[in-house]
Amino acid sequence: MTGKVDEALGYEQARDELIEVVRRLEAGGTTLEESLALWERGEELAKVCRRWLEGARARLDAALAGEDAADGDAAGDEE
Repeated sequence: MTGKVDEALGYEQARDELIEVVRRLEAGGTTLEESLALWERGEELAKVCRRWLEGARARLDAALAGEDAADGDAAGDEE
């Protein structure tokens, strides 16, 4: 599962799958090849989560900037 399929994953889906990947790696018992594949998948999932979080941060920053601008306008009206 890579590329466009990862882009379609929601944050919670990617996070939950990442948790499972980490659990499997920590549990051990996998071959080197399986461990490498899990590691690579975990890296992909971490990138998906990071993109979602960066997008959320950008939305919050934009909302806060809008509030600051509205507050500034209101303060200017009071003067």
